This record gives sequence, structure tokens and C-alpha cells, in this order.
Amino acid sequence: MKHNAKNILHVVNIYFVIPYFLGNQLDYFKQKGYREHVICSPSGELAGYARKHGFEYEEVPINRSISLLEDLKALWRTIRYIRRKEIGIVTGHTPKGGIIAMTAAWLCRVPKRIYFRHGLVYETQHGLKRKLLITIDRIASAFATQIVCVSESVRRRSIEDRLGAASKQLILNQGSCTGIDTVRFDTGGIDGQRLNKLRERLGLSRDDMVVGFTGRLVRDKGIMELVEAFKALKADVPRLKLLLVGMFEQRDALPGDLVKQISDDADIIHTGYVDYNEIEYYYSLMDIYVLPSYREGFPVSVIEAAAMGLPVVTTKATGCIDSIIDGETGLFVDHTAQSLSNAIKRLLQDSALREKLGRQARENARKNFDERTVWQYIEKLYNN
Repeated sequence: MKHNAKNILHVVNIYFVIPYFLGNQLDYFKQKGYREHVICSPSGELAGYARKHGFEYEEVPINRSISLLEDLKALWRTIRYIRRKEIGIVTGHTPKGGIIAMTAAWLCRVPKRIYFRHGLVYETQHGLKRKLLITIDRIASAFATQIVCVSESVRRRSIEDRLGAASKQLILNQGSCTGIDTVRFDTGGIDGQRLNKLRERLGLSRDDMVVGFTGRLVRDKGIMELVEAFKALKADVPRLKLLLVGMFEQRDALPGDLVKQISDDADIIHTGYVDYNEIEYYYSLMDIYVLPSYREGFPVSVIEAAAMGLPVVTTKATGCIDSIIDGETGLFVDHTAQSLSNAIKRLLQDSALREKLGRQARENARKNFDERTVWQYIEKLYNN
């Protein structure tokens, strides 16, 4: 079986993660002479994105849940694609995409099999499901030649939990899977008129103080504690708004009464799905960025917000603990509404501190997480 070292296959479960996990690196490696391929579940947006970035793809249903028959079909189709396209490098993302990618690549004897560990899903699970998720991760790790952990805390926990050989596991520079575009995520590049139209559409005023969040609206993200903290702050802080950018999900869903609170409160702006190509404008409306998550791999949203000059409030959960420098680029909090409200209130009342943390956050993002720096580390993996 032939393997061309310039043919790279990325396997993901859903289209939604491609701009976050791969994004502009697709163009970078294309310019370097690589031929990029993607396998992911069917999506109406995939064809357009493939044309824009010049990669080949095949739509293969890869379910997030366990489904033996469907998973075997996905495995077989991935094997066929690897053989047909003479793939020489396979990268697998997320537990399900990872195990299918690494198993198929191992069976095809692809020389470079790179598993990107984007987090530890089992951290907030219990019982049989936790054991199953750990087993899946261990299998993907066993078949991989290298494992990229997206943060140091993920790498450390992975070794402690014996998910794979320590010698295989590494991080790219200071973390993340592809870095961020610090030119795009910069307030200097924001179109004022476009921003004003968005502010007007969302019903925000220039005088509002905006606490913001981007991501999935689920329990694991700490949304319950965030809404409770916001409600406690509203009485003391005039013109305070909470901007929630993201979708409700059925998996790990929020309680129905909380969803109703979010919908009914005029001071909570819930956007629903937002095109990732516009996300920097939503950051531009915020004064403080908050991520009270219980688990992350590496929270790219924190670095995007930091690059936009925002002070960040987050927890010491896996992944989050690597994303800020406490007291320099943001503030750490506990997983309680009280701790959250105290930190947010401190920043709301101290504009000098907000500006200082935001300025230092921007510099830290530019220095350590610029995508061009991270791509050089990925290139070394491909060429080693």
C-alpha cells in the first residue's frame, strides 16, 4: 500500500469544529505543498468551506454517541479513503473521530498517526460511561504514533490516568491545537459601522456594561452559575448586560426553568448560533469575558477574547488553568456563583484593572498563541 507523505487526512465528527481545529492552517500547508483531505459527518456548509480552502473531502456519518454498526461503517469508509488517496499522515480529532482515524490508519499502516486530544470528556462523567470513554481514549492513544494534548494540564492528567505512553504525548508551544489569528482578533481591525449595526440589532447601548460568553450553553460550561451570578449583580450594577453567544444543546442540557429565565430576561441577550467568521465583532461588544467551565481541553475562546484586549474570568479546571495568568491577564474563580460575582464586580468597578489585564492579555495571546507560531510546531510533527 502506497503512502504519500504530502497527503494529510483530518478526521472530525462534525463540520462545526473544522474552523476551530484546522482553520487557516489548511491554507498554510497547502502553500507548503501538502494536499489536505477531510472526513466528517454530512453538512451543508462543508462543500463551500472545502472550495474556499482547497481541500478534498468525503462525508462519512460519525456519531458522537456509540453505535457499533454505524461506527464500523465509518471505519471501513475511512480505510477505503486512506487507500484510495494514498494518505501518508492521518490526524484524528475528538474521541470518536480520534478512535476511527487512529484505528483506520493503524490498519492501513499509515506511518504518521497523530491523535489530537482536545480534552478529557470523561472528567465530568461517572460509572460505566466514564470507563467506556477512558477505554476509547486509550485505544486511540495506543494506535497513534504521537498524541497532541492541547494544554499542559490535559497532558499531565492524561499521563496520570494512563491514557497513553508519556513519551508520545506533547503540547504545541504553550497550548491549543492550531493557535488563533491575532491579526484578525484585534480591535484595530474592527469596522465601526458594522459593529454599531450589530450593537443596535442586539439592543445594546454604548453605555451598557457587557459581560460575555461564547460557546455551547450547557451545564459543563458553568452557565447555571454564570446566570445566577449575573442576577445577583444586576441589582448593584446599572446597565449591566449578559451576552451569551452560542446554542442550547440537548447533550448536558440546561434545566428548562433556566432556559426560560434566559429567554425572559431582557438584560440577557442570547444570540443562538453565530457564524465563526463574525465572532470577533461579538467580542468587541464585551467589557469582560467569562468562562466558568468545569472542563476544557484548551479554551480557544479565552485566547480569542484575550487577543481582543478583554480581561478574562475563568476557573482552574483542566485546560482553563493554562489559558490565563492569574492577576496578569485575568482572574481565577471557584465554581460558585458567589466567586464569579465577586470577580466580575471587582472588574466592573475598577476600569484601570480591566484595561491593564486586557492589555496584558492581548500581549500574551500575540506572543504565545499566534497561529503562525503553532503551525511551525505542527510542521515539525509532519516532517519528523
